[in-house]
Amino acid sequence: MRYQEDFDWLLSVRQDNGADFWATPEGKLGIEKPVSTLTALMIMGELAVPKSHEALKGAADLVLAACQGDGRVRIASKGSIYPCHTALAAVALTRNGYTDVPEVQRMLSYLRENRYQDGGWRCNKFTFGKGEETEHSNTGVTLLVLDALRHMDDDTGDEYDSAVETLLSHWTTRAPIGPCHYGIGTLFMQVEYPFLRYNLFYYVYVLSHYAKARTDERFLTALDALKQKLDDQGRMVVERPNKKLAHLSICRKGEPSVAATERYLEIVENLEGETR
Repeated sequence: MRYQEDFDWLLSVRQDNGADFWATPEGKLGIEKPVSTLTALMIMGELAVPKSHEALKGAADLVLAACQGDGRVRIASKGSIYPCHTALAAVALTRNGYTDVPEVQRMLSYLRENRYQDGGWRCNKFTFGKGEETEHSNTGVTLLVLDALRHMDDDTGDEYDSAVETLLSHWTTRAPIGPCHYGIGTLFMQVEYPFLRYNLFYYVYVLSHYAKARTDERFLTALDALKQKLDDQGRMVVERPNKKLAHLSICRKGEPSVAATERYLEIVENLEGETR
């Protein structure tokens, strides 16, 4: 398998949260010590781990079992269920080939049917208090949901144009918005990989799958900014890896990444035939 050493490290910490498959004994799937069940699945999607591998299957089964009847995903036995939980679960599973599984279809249906008024997705949790800026969807959550929905086979047409627009408009405003105060600043502009949170590379990658974005000047400006991150051989250089993952070969700081470059080439492929 490609990136075997990276996968070996991930396997070495699979019980560090107290139970197998990166979970806790209480069944929590989002504890990042050092990585959670959800994050491990997202990483495995980038490492191209075979769906048949017992670790991937075991982690996926935990997330599938956490899917409620209405499609929401409970990642802990107690506490509120937020849209970001369901979004993370959907991304973790769709990246690993589980799109057609009934539980994942329920997750995607729930997300499609429960959107904020501006077309994106929003967690009703006000960590920073309530202000005018919180009357927007969470752009980070919206990016995750669009990442999951891009795996669907049906022709969605312009169904998600309003969600795409919330992300494109954020490129212009850049201000911290939504209850979680997602902003576009210096850290956002640094290339992060693997795709785990809101940043330039992930932003351009996901939007490149949506027709509305591909010819939009705001998207093309973001793409131009991303192109500046390539080295002289056209390889993507990782600038800001997750600290816990910085030793992995796919995301060493300041070095070109084969895996990240392959994702960049997917962007290029998505844009073939599009013109300014």
